[in-house]
Parts: sequence; structure tokens; C-alpha cells
Amino acid sequence: MSQTTQPVAGIGGPTATTYEAKAFAAASPTAALGPMTIRRREPGPHDVQIDVLFCGICHSDLHQVRNEWQSVMPTVYPAVVGHEIVGRVARVGGAVRKFKEGDLAAVGCMVDSCRTCSACREGQEQFCEGPATFTYNSPDKHLGGVTYGGYSSSLVVDEAFMLRVSDRLDLAGTAPLLCAGITTYSPLRHWNVRSGQTVGIVGLGGLGHMAVKFARAFGAHVVVFTTSPGKVEDAVRLGAHDVVVSRDAGAMQKEAGRFDFILDTVSAAHDLNAYLHLLKRDGTLTLVGAPETPASVYGFGLLFRRRRLAGSLIGGIKETQDMLDFCAERGITADVEVIPMQKINDAYERLLRSDVKYRFVADMASLR
Repeated sequence: MSQTTQPVAGIGGPTATTYEAKAFAAASPTAALGPMTIRRREPGPHDVQIDVLFCGICHSDLHQVRNEWQSVMPTVYPAVVGHEIVGRVARVGGAVRKFKEGDLAAVGCMVDSCRTCSACREGQEQFCEGPATFTYNSPDKHLGGVTYGGYSSSLVVDEAFMLRVSDRLDLAGTAPLLCAGITTYSPLRHWNVRSGQTVGIVGLGGLGHMAVKFARAFGAHVVVFTTSPGKVEDAVRLGAHDVVVSRDAGAMQKEAGRFDFILDTVSAAHDLNAYLHLLKRDGTLTLVGAPETPASVYGFGLLFRRRRLAGSLIGGIKETQDMLDFCAERGITADVEVIPMQKINDAYERLLRSDVKYRFVADMASLR
């Protein structure tokens, strides 16, 4: 392992000792991802270094690599993405108490936060007013530049943002829990989805298939809404009690006023009013998909029956650990297709065609 000492950007004096790690990165919005060497900081007193075993491939990775969120989060190149990370602890700092060498560990969408604002104090670090330091493309206070994510052989993270992983679960299937899992688990928990309720899941992709598994595990009667008749059988296999093909206006009308809660996982533009119409009085439609264009919402659809339209963003560190523990108890993982890192560009093209059931995961041994 090569070590060097380099200046820490923006501090003007102190230096950080670093080491080299292998990675896959994008050099520009139009460039294919390819191998490169990046620098990681040596673990400090509270840091944990992991050798990355598996990294899930999220649609957010593709958006970031192609700079499709430039109005909100412009991409800094080279971009090393990946925030669904499972690894094994290689080294720990002297003050670390939660992890030891050889432990399984995970990193999700965040690697730090201010830790002092009201959101952080309440365990909702994803809403940090700082804002939170995300796993990739956030300012890196240690080395300058931006943070590099999990498409790499190694990662160093403060133990406060490192998560425990059970060895009872398939590790490749566990990786997507760090984003797709917590993104759906958190709103289902927040709105107290439970036995006796009827819950709708809109979309059956990387997020939707996890939402079905969780809603079923929480005891709800689960109905999947999909535009694809070919997904009906799979939705039932994953745990849905009923499936509605949403292009069928008659089938949609039969569901009117039936639902306590609907989780919308679709990122493409679509009519939200069609789903608001399905809610009971005081029912909630929560968005976790993020269409690029603003949605038009008919006000009377909310006013009558006092319906709610809401949104949710991943989850805090404690809740993410709770989710991982729940999955270990129930044997819940994502349905994945494991690929070598060298197939990432093909995976992106297939992701755009929704040609995966239901999450790509890179086997990072392919980097070594």
C-alpha cells in the first residue's frame, strides 16, 4: 500500500497522510467509466477503513455521473460514485469502539454531518442543515475536492456513519439495502404502516420491489401498481396480495378510496392525481421517486377526505441500522444481478431500459 503526505485543501498548513485505492470513475458527463487510482485518507482516531466487497448500482449514480442534477448537485469530475456499500473492516482508529478488524460493515448515502443541528440531534442526519456530507460528490473536509464513493477497492469513514452487517444475509443482496432499502423502509415506518391497513406500491423496480417486501413484512395488505402486465407474476412472488395494471382506467377506478397509504417509487413523470384519488380519508401518498419535471396536483383531490401528499429522503443512521437488523431477523435482501465492475457501462445502459431484476450489484473483487 503506497502512502504519501499531501496538503489538505483549504486548510493551508496541516497535511493528511493518504494511501492509494483502485476505483472506477467518470472523467466527464459523456465519458464511459473506467479504472483510475484515487487517494484515500489514512484512518484517523475515529475512522474505520473497509475493503469494499460489494457496491449496489443506483439510478442516482447514473444521474450523478452524467451531471443530470446540475441545477441541484453539479458533478465534479472525476466522479467516483456508489453509495450502497458492503465491506470488511481492514483497519480501525485508536478511538474506535464499535468495530474491529475483520467485521462486516456497510456505508450508505452519508459519511458525515454537522452533528449539532436539530435534525442531527434527532437522528435525522439526512436532513442536516450543514448539509450532510454525502458519500460521493460532497465537499471532502479531509482531503479537499469532493468525496469518492463505493466504486472503489477501499473506503475510510467515521465510525459514527459506519453500519453493522449480519453475516446471516447474502452480502451482495444486502448492498442495495443501504439506499433502496432505507429509502422505502423509512417512510413505511414513519407513517406507521401495519397490519389491518391497505398499502399501495407504485412501480416495481429497485425501490418498489423492496417496498413490497417491507410492507408485507409489516403485516399490511399490499397492492402493486404497475404499467407492465408482465410484472404481475413477479409482484405476487415478491409479496403483493393484488396487482393493478395502472393503464387500465376501469381497474384503477375500482380501487378508489381504498388505501391507507401509498408509496410512489416512480421517477418518471406521471399523474399523481390518479393515486390521490385512491386514498381513504386521512390517507397519505408519499413520493420517494423524483421526477425531473414539476407535478400538477388537483387541489380538491387533497381537500376532500383530508388527504396528504408527502415526500421522504433515505433515513438517518440509527434508522438505517434498525432496518439492517430487521432484515437480518426476517431474512430480507434485495433481488440482485451481480456483475464485475468492468461491466458497469453495460449495466448503466440496461438500467436505462429497466432491464434488471431488480438491482445491479458490482462484485468489487473484480477490481483486485
